[in-house]
Amino acid sequence: MARGKIQMKRIENATSRQVTFSKRRNGLLKKAYELSVLCDAEVAVIIFSPKGRVYEFSSSDLQKTIDRYHKYIKEVQNDKPEMERYSQQLRLEAANMVKKIELLEVSQRKLLGQGLGLCSVEELQEIENQLERSLRNIRARKSLVFKEQIEQLKAKERLLREENAKLSEKFGGKQRRPSTQRKEAAIFGSQSSRSSEVETELFIGLPENRCS
Repeated sequence: MARGKIQMKRIENATSRQVTFSKRRNGLLKKAYELSVLCDAEVAVIIFSPKGRVYEFSSSDLQKTIDRYHKYIKEVQNDKPEMERYSQQLRLEAANMVKKIELLEVSQRKLLGQGLGLCSVEELQEIENQLERSLRNIRARKSLVFKEQIEQLKAKERLLREENAKLSEKFGGKQRRPSTQRKEAAIFGSQSSRSSEVETELFIGLPENRCS
């Protein structure tokens, strides 16, 4: 049979209350022992029964554990004012950042021409001065970007001219070579024709009869 959920309130029956105390006490001391062994933790438990009887468990010397706890509490209390000052400083910094963000948003809206109805002449003059300064900065930046782009285009133009010159020199040399070969062939042909004419002149007529 499933056990019902126990309500977290004082047990009115004294006998049931004593039985529950004994079971829960033993379970708590067992869990404290398991925690100290399994996790190598320093554990100390002190239990006072309704009649004033003391039950305790300590993984080491109980008094040393209590002294260590008191020392820790004292250190925390000493550090508490410093922690509070640090927290206060963080809160002030956060509030200042929120105010700065709000001022920047208002200034941005005014620069965009929004919310100018409540501005005085001095505020409008200041907004106009800010816009003029911004416009000068934009123009200066624009001129600088144009100048850089022009320099890049000039450098690219120089590279293209150099490549064009190299290609012209390369293909121009190849075109001159066939004409040189044709000239050499013409010279060789004229020399051959002259030598054949000489040979023809030498061998015209009958050979002489040297036997007579």
